[in-house]
Amino acid sequence: MSSKNSSVNSFGAKDTLEVGDSSYEIYRLDAVPGTEKLPYSLKVLAENLLRTEDGSNITKDHIEAIANWDPSADPSIEIQFTPARVIMQDFTGVPCIVDLATMREAVGDLGGDPQKVNPLAPADLVIDHSVIADLFGRADAFERNVEIEYERNGERYQFLRWGQGAFNDFKVVPPGTGIVHQVNIEYLASVVMPRRDADGNMLAYPDTCVGTDSHTTMENGLGVLGWGVGGIEAEAAMLGQPVSMLIPRVVGFKLTGERRAGVTATDIVLTVTEMLRKHGVVGKFVEFYGDGVAEVPLPNRATLGNMSPEFGSTAAIFPIDEVTIDYLRMTGRSDQQLALVEAYAKAQGMWHDPSREPKFSEYLELDLADVVPSIAGPKRPQDRIALDDAKSAFRKDIHNYVGGEEEESVRTNVDEAVDETFPASDPVSLSFADEGAVPLHSAANGAEGRPTNPVKVESPERGDCILDHGAVVIAAITSCTNTSNPEVMLGAALLAKNAVDKGLTTKPWVKTTMAPGSQVVTDYYEKAGLWPYLEKLGFFLVGYGCTTCIGNSGPLPDEISKAINDNDLSVTAVLSGNRNFEGRINPDVKMNYLASPPLVIAYALAGTMDFDFQTEPLGQDESGNDVFLKDIWPSQQDINDTIAGAINTEMFVKNYSDVFKGDERWRNLPTPSGDTFEWDQDSTYVRKPPYFDGMPADPEPVTDIHGARVLALLGDSVTTDHISPAGSIKPGTPAAQYLESHGVEKKDYNSYGSRRGNHEVMIRGTFANIRLRNQLLDDVSGGYTRDFTNGGEQAFIYDAAQNYAEQNIPLVVLGGKEYGSGSSRDWAAKGTSLLGVRAVIAESFERIHRSNLIGMGVIPLQFPEGESAASLKLDGTETFEITGIEDLNEGKTPKTVHVKAAKDGGDAVEFDAVVRIDTPGEADYYRNGGILQYVLRNMLKS
Repeated sequence: MSSKNSSVNSFGAKDTLEVGDSSYEIYRLDAVPGTEKLPYSLKVLAENLLRTEDGSNITKDHIEAIANWDPSADPSIEIQFTPARVIMQDFTGVPCIVDLATMREAVGDLGGDPQKVNPLAPADLVIDHSVIADLFGRADAFERNVEIEYERNGERYQFLRWGQGAFNDFKVVPPGTGIVHQVNIEYLASVVMPRRDADGNMLAYPDTCVGTDSHTTMENGLGVLGWGVGGIEAEAAMLGQPVSMLIPRVVGFKLTGERRAGVTATDIVLTVTEMLRKHGVVGKFVEFYGDGVAEVPLPNRATLGNMSPEFGSTAAIFPIDEVTIDYLRMTGRSDQQLALVEAYAKAQGMWHDPSREPKFSEYLELDLADVVPSIAGPKRPQDRIALDDAKSAFRKDIHNYVGGEEEESVRTNVDEAVDETFPASDPVSLSFADEGAVPLHSAANGAEGRPTNPVKVESPERGDCILDHGAVVIAAITSCTNTSNPEVMLGAALLAKNAVDKGLTTKPWVKTTMAPGSQVVTDYYEKAGLWPYLEKLGFFLVGYGCTTCIGNSGPLPDEISKAINDNDLSVTAVLSGNRNFEGRINPDVKMNYLASPPLVIAYALAGTMDFDFQTEPLGQDESGNDVFLKDIWPSQQDINDTIAGAINTEMFVKNYSDVFKGDERWRNLPTPSGDTFEWDQDSTYVRKPPYFDGMPADPEPVTDIHGARVLALLGDSVTTDHISPAGSIKPGTPAAQYLESHGVEKKDYNSYGSRRGNHEVMIRGTFANIRLRNQLLDDVSGGYTRDFTNGGEQAFIYDAAQNYAEQNIPLVVLGGKEYGSGSSRDWAAKGTSLLGVRAVIAESFERIHRSNLIGMGVIPLQFPEGESAASLKLDGTETFEITGIEDLNEGKTPKTVHVKAAKDGGDAVEFDAVVRIDTPGEADYYRNGGILQYVLRNMLKS
């Protein structure tokens, strides 16, 4: 860290490590008895405590507690983990920098020095979440999508450029460069940090990194310990606050055997996701070990680390070994850095040694030979389906999406923008067939066992086609999970070549997009001569960013969208992503499937999920012979030979040599200057939030909750996407009304994700997902509730919350199991707090969201074991009294608080809710009204 080294060095662990001609100060783990038997991940935590020991927050007792870790014990000992750096993407990063800018003003208002507000840990932000695949299937798609991105997001980008100049140790990777997690593993991560302290001494210590995106765990594949935190926690980490955590249980995951031909890293990760979800790893570390580890290539390790949030673990890490060093060499790290990583890891007992097996809390094992080609869907990453069973699984699942009440669907927010940039007469926009209607699926196969509603889509310019339930309307190679992996990316390109050579074409109703995670992918595609084949199948470059995986799939062609919505077709998307939650990918698409990049192309050729690759041909070759998937699937030897011939170190060195500079568009953005930001009162993207308005220098006592009403009664697996959607803003909603009142036209609404720097939009978008089911209402989806200030009438959640606020009525939210699962979305907590919600009572919480609620001054409470809103017969019409919270003022956290829910004209329901403030640090945040208020007050004191 750049700040003065604060260790009191109780164990005399400080030593010198010589690497070549350089000397580094290190804190030796072998000075602390017991650390030698720890898993790799806990050794990293032990070193962190040893180096940051200060005698108060981090003591000798904490270090001994981790050295004497009991694998079988439930987590109970709190430690303070100080990450070496912070990484952000632009959706979650913009509000972080907005908050830092606001803190500068608040410190000044309370008599402090605004210049004190600076990152104390290095912080990098990669702009990767803003590009939308508006245009596709054409050679200029990338250039035009970037142009539209700058038009939409100019205000945000100007603000980030200001931050890059105003704050020390804060760097921005401009748009059009790559996906944050791929840039992290290919360039930003160092594995072992060399850094000077305030006295000029050169230190070496493990690279640890928290990020404002849950897939930060991709770095675990490199041996870098870190995970996704809310933007709120990330800001605190940037400002020198340690992350409060319990010493976790560590699940040892043994890898053995070799995978079969045709099995990809994606198939392995979907299998591991299913296994670990079933086992239960929420709040635990997963660590891969065993002889099989050495056989796992680094990109495959990164793919496994990346999916950690999907199985629910905090981290999913591989130790450092030769494979790590080879990858660092390949990606252009210096010889001195390679030598430092190896010497440090060996000196600290962090180098992988399969013969010395550490003790773990729990054990799992996977023989890679058991993995089969797989997909996952139609709405959760852990719902794995063997590819051979995909057709029958689809036919079973489709019944849940067809018939009954018509589901509400929305058009994306960029229709008008696309009308101008994507005219119907443009012959290269889509390669629709010209020879009449193209059937979705051969009639010979019939539609037994599934609902069918064939709809002819007329397009005089492009030819006609027929759409039905199950049509694949989006096939997207997207997402950090797979686009960083040359094996699956080149596998997809070779499959495309083989398909083109056999005369196969993608179906005309499929929106085909290619969004690599870094420019290196483009370089190796070009060197291998494979781009023309991808483009022949419609997979043109649309951008370097997350795109489809985070809901930036862009609009479907008008006639396709109209046919889907007019006929309530349940169509599908296939993407190489990590998330496929309902309503996330595209508002026209109800069923979403995760698949490897080669399978994405295969489904684009098939055109429907109602397809069996084993028995049904993808088409015919020039001689009229049937062509099956097995006929075009590339061999592992072909993939390996292509990797060897197409990828070299120079590609990485060239692409990252000037990574923070940006293109001409970035460099020419007009940028404000000054230590504090000049807020534009007309901005609809970046506004000063109200967190510190009227904040006293000392916190006021916390209070019990009286007379609260229920804002929402929700079921199981309510995700942060449900609570705070990142996708399109629906016309007529409170967010749209706000934008229109500020002169924003519908075509310029942009997405919730892009407007996270404006709290006014985000409050109005809280609980506004079109698929949210609030059980206070019957059979209504979307952001609605009953407003008991108005006789229980149906109202928008935002409007009802404003009415409650006017009458000083506090609010509660009732939830089911796994409340807040999904991305580490700080606005799910910020929006909840700003709506006036004081408590969330659920059956269980996702780790990050629970901690974010506390960070925003909302108390997370759990129903008694085995109880739920349903079992307690709570229907959301009750008035709530929650007592016992005030015990926190005494400096201790109560295990439970008493909840009394009174019904009109009926008996009250009473129970003791478990307080899910899990650490003393979290209690301090709650007593201060939130983590930002706590940090700000500490700055003033110092």
